[in-house]
Amino acid sequence: MAKRKKGTKGIEGDVRGVKSLDEARDWLKARGIEDIECVVPDQAGVARGKMMPVQKFLAGPTMSMPGSILTQTITGDYPDDDDRFESDAADQDVMFEPDLSTLCVVPWEADPTAQVIHDGYHRDGRSVETAPRQVLRRIVELYAHQGWRPVVAPELEFYLVKPNTDPDYQLEPPTGRSGRPEAARQSYSIAAINEFDDLFDDIYDFSEQQGLEIDTLIHEEGAAQMEINLLHGDPLALADQVFLFKRTIREAALRHDMYATFMAKPMSREPGSAMHIHQSVIDVETGKNIFSDADGDPTSKFFAFIGGSQKYLPAVLCMLAPYVNSYRRLVRSSSAPVNTQWGYDNRTVGLRVPNSNPAGRRLENRLPSSDANPYLAIAASLACGYLGLVEGLKVGDPVSGSANSNEIDLPRGLLEAVALFEEQEELAEIFGERFVATYGAIKRAEYETFMQVISPWEREFLLLNV
Repeated sequence: MAKRKKGTKGIEGDVRGVKSLDEARDWLKARGIEDIECVVPDQAGVARGKMMPVQKFLAGPTMSMPGSILTQTITGDYPDDDDRFESDAADQDVMFEPDLSTLCVVPWEADPTAQVIHDGYHRDGRSVETAPRQVLRRIVELYAHQGWRPVVAPELEFYLVKPNTDPDYQLEPPTGRSGRPEAARQSYSIAAINEFDDLFDDIYDFSEQQGLEIDTLIHEEGAAQMEINLLHGDPLALADQVFLFKRTIREAALRHDMYATFMAKPMSREPGSAMHIHQSVIDVETGKNIFSDADGDPTSKFFAFIGGSQKYLPAVLCMLAPYVNSYRRLVRSSSAPVNTQWGYDNRTVGLRVPNSNPAGRRLENRLPSSDANPYLAIAASLACGYLGLVEGLKVGDPVSGSANSNEIDLPRGLLEAVALFEEQEELAEIFGERFVATYGAIKRAEYETFMQVISPWEREFLLLNV
């Protein structure tokens, strides 16, 4: 059910990434690039940074910005500081260095423009512990110390909606080429995808120019709800791709007078949007999947990975479901999971083992929502599996029937999830006290701003009845 991409355009050779500043100079010159977006993913996965002329970038690619950009909430506010935070009272600058392997064009800009993702460092060379990209890199390094290499493949769901400039109005599906909005569920419908052919042509074109690889594109359950599946690979590289894909899809949608939203639950009567994460682990020395033995059977390490996911995923749910809206998706008798039960080819559990050959044996984490920061969601998911591996955890029997009508075994709201995250000592040791404290403070500050808004439900049922 994949929509095929168009032929290659533009300059021959690599469209993404270089190894040195000299190579970057040649790459930029060959494409006539005039400006560079120097991008930093913040805690929400929002692109922060600076735009600068190519000459300035090449003269000194390191840029400085206030460390507080990594403590900013989704509303643009800042939580109350304390001595555990990465920032300080003076809000000193943090140095951001480009990862030149992420260099690529910005295809929707009118003038020739490139973008490159940056990593944060203190002036003494230490990594910024709270920077999401560094958080994921630290988890990957834990695997490397054991002689392992994790592999992931994200699946990203999103909705297309009519432009909505007033947040008091509910969202509606857009009209496609037929001139009519969707009125029924259209799972896996090719005709429903074809309604937005011009938009998807732009998405494929923009992705191709950035070196982003789409595996498949399908229509999901909801009205104008789509899913893009990415090829499996290195966790940091795939997190970068999700980060860039979100920007790409939003920009392409705007060209066609639509919004693309990655809210977990944008419409009350439609399914939520997820970011499922497929995970496997490779033995670096042998190149083999440690989840399968020589006979092709699942190994004790595979079950330990599942055990760690079952034990620790509830405690990292605040990174997989990072907003108050995220918990509207995790409800019983829906397409979303409500617990950490596991099963073979069972889409009602939180942890699904897809059908595969032994080399491709993997675990699909179905808990994350599409609003999650991809760096933090992948880091959290891999951290849970890692703890299961090093602790040698066991699992119970797989679930063969429906599991999402059972009791909800996950935190029911953001504050409960944050409290559980802060209480888990094993996770604090992995993620670091500064990150745990900073992330928790950001989420509490966001919750406080949410509590300042009166909902339609309150006006409907409380205004004249209490």
